[in-house]
Amino acid sequence: MQGKLIVIEGLDGSGKSTQAQILVDRLKAEGKKVTLISYPDYEKPSSTLVRMYLNGEFSENPDDVNAYSASTFYAVDRYAGYMQHWGKLYNDGEIIVASRYVSSNAIHQMSKLDKKDWDSFLDWLEDFEYNKLGLPKPDKTIFLDMDRKVADKLIMQRYQGDESKKDIHEKNKAYLQSCNDSALYAIKAKNWTVIKCDDGENARSIEDISNDIYKEVMEG
Repeated sequence: MQGKLIVIEGLDGSGKSTQAQILVDRLKAEGKKVTLISYPDYEKPSSTLVRMYLNGEFSENPDDVNAYSASTFYAVDRYAGYMQHWGKLYNDGEIIVASRYVSSNAIHQMSKLDKKDWDSFLDWLEDFEYNKLGLPKPDKTIFLDMDRKVADKLIMQRYQGDESKKDIHEKNKAYLQSCNDSALYAIKAKNWTVIKCDDGENARSIEDISNDIYKEVMEG
């Protein structure tokens, strides 16, 4: 019996990992079988190319690594995780909650392309990861919409003001803005669920956001 796959997505600093963990804990407390996965899986060898890319070992500018190449780095990491860890659980009926998934490529890599190529990239991405690699499609993708200024403040709090801890995505504000544009496009193209996470100046409370996520998951 196939399980369910719920994806928590968002731009850097939006609180994806925190909210994914809260959702998992809440579902487990109700007696449901749930597994949390997170990508990139930095603890596994499958993320080696992702780590090299984010550390700037190919280039300090993310745009220098084209959208299709970088997408394969992340896709391979997901494939390894599915085959070695959570695929059997999913196929046995368990709920899988993912902090980032195929949708992250739609946001972070599609932004590198001309807008006229976005539709063809989304088609390629879904065919590659879902059809060619055989990864399951999400039952629901929830996008945490956090204003860029608010998210940047949260990132700096996470790193305690140490700019050197940022990866090449987090350091490049122009790149992050282009990711915001591609995210807005993907939301409409793929009918993701959007949860607003700030009031324009400050983040909403973690509890309020988690309640909204839970409601969306329960409504299917």
